[in-house]
Amino acid sequence: MGKTVVVDEKSFEEVVLKAKTPVLVDFWATWCGPCRMVAPVVEELSEEYAGKMVFGKVDVDQNPTIAGKYGIMSIPTLLIFKDGKPVTNIVGFRPKDQLKKSLDTALA
Repeated sequence: MGKTVVVDEKSFEEVVLKAKTPVLVDFWATWCGPCRMVAPVVEELSEEYAGKMVFGKVDVDQNPTIAGKYGIMSIPTLLIFKDGKPVTNIVGFRPKDQLKKSLDTALA
């Protein structure tokens, strides 16, 4: 069963950068309407891709250092990391089928 992991500045390196599988990181904030739209889609995908990919969430208000390091200017931004490096950058809400294409490309 998939589950989205809350990631912060203390756990980012371990959860994201050292992961053995690709990691999708959802950069979001509590006040962001589109972020609330994308959250259930990310949760569904975390279940569908359980064991193949890790799904994390970073609250940009509580973790500004991470957001700044990766140039997060708009939210929601979904970054897919592979081998500790961002390989895909998705800004704004996207339908589930578009997100699946990006995930499948990252897993290929």
